[in-house]
Amino acid sequence: MELRVLKYFLAVAREESISGAAENVLHVTQPTLSRQMQDLEDELGVKLFVRSNRKSLLTEDGMRLRKRAEEIVELVDKTSSEFLLKDEEEITGDIYIGGGETDAMRTIARTAKEIRKEHPKIKFNLYSGNAQDVTEKLDRGLLDFGILIEPVDKQKYDFISLPQKDTWGLLVRKDSPLAKNDSISPKDLHGIPLLISSQPLVKNEFSGWLGNDISKLNIIATYNLVYNASLMVDEGVGSALTLDKLINTSGTSNLRFIPVKPKIEVGLVVVWKKYQMFTKAAQLFIDTLQKEINR
Repeated sequence: MELRVLKYFLAVAREESISGAAENVLHVTQPTLSRQMQDLEDELGVKLFVRSNRKSLLTEDGMRLRKRAEEIVELVDKTSSEFLLKDEEEITGDIYIGGGETDAMRTIARTAKEIRKEHPKIKFNLYSGNAQDVTEKLDRGLLDFGILIEPVDKQKYDFISLPQKDTWGLLVRKDSPLAKNDSISPKDLHGIPLLISSQPLVKNEFSGWLGNDISKLNIIATYNLVYNASLMVDEGVGSALTLDKLINTSGTSNLRFIPVKPKIEVGLVVVWKKYQMFTKAAQLFIDTLQKEINR
């Protein structure tokens, strides 16, 4: 399976048309591209496209290959870029960072700002996702760093602890009966429509806090990133268990964040794969981050 053919496949997948990809993107003849796609299907032993009404739509196997092909092409491009920049005196290049929503990103932002003062050719690529998404990309080499909630697998990752701690609480509308509370107890959640994070770690965290009350929760939806969940809260669909400082609840906002009691705080870490060989830009990020934390 050649990298060139994978790039051809991705072009057809994006255009949903062999003729469109051949003419508008790849600048090859349609018969050539059709033959390449047929050879790829023969090599893999599966049908990648359903061809109808002048469109070429991905089959289930085609969608699976697209995900893998995107990762392969991205990793090859990242690796090529690292080697091309290896001998340059000025530190340049890309830094890839993934993480969930957290106010701790301010420390990352301050670090990036400090780096770009002296090294304006360094570019930061941010990926937002839950812990499972981030660690999957980290393990495959598609990210240099991940921002995760503690604890982390210390046998698998090296890490730096961030100074911030996030606090769990309930996001409600200001006209909710719970909005007058200074804190939320497990019994306050009985029966109310709830939106909760889909991450297993979060469920484990709250199972201890809830004790025997977990069966009394009325969970109507799950989310992986909280912004869309906050819109559902704003529209009166339910209330969301989430971390503080992620959604604006000041001024004219219809929403209020109320911490849970007893308090649940989580630490945050920047992680990377053990024994990873850093580019100059990535090593500079680690060094500058450590200075920012120690200020």
